[in-house]
Amino acid sequence: MTEKGERVMMRNDPEQTDRTPYVETFDNGHGGWRGWSEMSNGVAYCRGPWWVDFNHAPPGAGYLHLLIYLHTHPRHVTEQERPHRFVEQGKSRDFTNAKVTVRLRGDVDLQGAKMLLWVQADVQHPNTRLNLALTGQPFQVTKAWSEQTITLRPDPGQWVNAGSRWNRTELYGWGFVQEALRDVNCNIIFVLFPLKIVPVGDVGDPEMHILRAGDDYKVDTRYLPRGEVQIDTVKIEYAP
Repeated sequence: MTEKGERVMMRNDPEQTDRTPYVETFDNGHGGWRGWSEMSNGVAYCRGPWWVDFNHAPPGAGYLHLLIYLHTHPRHVTEQERPHRFVEQGKSRDFTNAKVTVRLRGDVDLQGAKMLLWVQADVQHPNTRLNLALTGQPFQVTKAWSEQTITLRPDPGQWVNAGSRWNRTELYGWGFVQEALRDVNCNIIFVLFPLKIVPVGDVGDPEMHILRAGDDYKVDTRYLPRGEVQIDTVKIEYAP
């Protein structure tokens, strides 16, 4: 860790109180955003094939693709994620009723999945890590650029709690949307969810969910999303 990085981490941990709008245009690099993407000419290009995230396989909510993510708490920021403008600017992690605006376009066959915002937060009641998909407000991926805004309301009917696969319950669990949004202290992610997982070969149910899709057995990619999503700008406006 560099000396500059140490000062940034100390200054922003645990206080992040700046509630002026956060804007990332990718004009000066990734700004802390990482994932299955590359940054070029002020655009994050998220191209398939994407890794199948099996951490929330049934009895959890299902499988997903990660497009691009941003850690929101200094303790999670890696050297590769610096400069990290969200943390360095001391932006608030209280996303209750925040508006998230994304300028995006793409050419993608979603195969029944949707592009969603996903939030991950460690909460105390109960003591677990929540993973929440905002299924009530999906993004529309069109070939022309569009600017779309969603609102992170603490309404359980808008969200799906992803839960955990059978052997990750010591980490991932179920809890309250309201508590997670008050302090989104892990990350925010743009995802494709849910995925239809079809094994290649003789893998039965429930064995396919006990095993790790894509690692322990091959997944038939004909049923997975393919193509490209481009993200030009991400803006977060905090509630008054």
